[in-house]
Amino acid sequence: MLVDPGPESSLSTVLEAIGDERPRAVLLTHIHLDHAAATGALVRRWPDLEVFVHERGAPHLIDPSKLLASAERLYGDRLGYLWGEILPVPEANVRVLGGGESVLGMRVAYTPGHASHHVCYLHEETGTAFVGDVAACRIPPSNLIVPPTPPPDIDIEVWEESLDTVAGWAPERLALTHFGAIEEDVPGHLEKVRAKLREEAALARQMDQETYNADLERRIRAELAAEDIEGDTVDELLQAVPTAYQWAGLDRYWRKKAEREAA
Repeated sequence: MLVDPGPESSLSTVLEAIGDERPRAVLLTHIHLDHAAATGALVRRWPDLEVFVHERGAPHLIDPSKLLASAERLYGDRLGYLWGEILPVPEANVRVLGGGESVLGMRVAYTPGHASHHVCYLHEETGTAFVGDVAACRIPPSNLIVPPTPPPDIDIEVWEESLDTVAGWAPERLALTHFGAIEEDVPGHLEKVRAKLREEAALARQMDQETYNADLERRIRAELAAEDIEGDTVDELLQAVPTAYQWAGLDRYWRKKAEREAA
């Protein structure tokens, strides 16, 4: 099974890694392009490939026109370069999830907070939790944790509940889509994500976009330098969590929270 095959622009990397193997299914944690944009191309390659996705994300796999329109506003003429060819997935291939199921040896949990259509998977045989973006991003060899907070679905309280859900599985390891496995002190990692979420949300509330963006980049560079990490790792992390989108998602969270409290 392939969990979060990534964008079509890097599909050759996936195909090289699996070699002659033919995947039984694709399991998506959510449909953001960096996680799921290769799905349609994989189904084109293997027409009977099953695709598991949360019920809120399924319509956008079947008809990606709204997703593409939104992405084009964000990325402009870089859309194709970043994500490649984004193809619809035939409805017959889509298996809709709500959370609470067991599929192909995986337990499924609904885990919103980063995205309203986010799920996590626990591979029960190995104790590996495939957690998408719920457990944040890091670029090895660095241990710096940065939760990705793009608009429009960021909800800090709900995200913390999703961290509780993953912790409740007591997994032996966390498989981060960005990037690699957390194999030591899984509970500690999840608590660090929780603390980082709260910290970034508070800072975004205090700062305007330009100030926050500059401050976040400065802090990332300083923390990586303290680990004696320079060069490509710094650039890769800033690409995985672009500062402008980080502030925008958190700002929207605070505005929506104020509207709910006022109502």
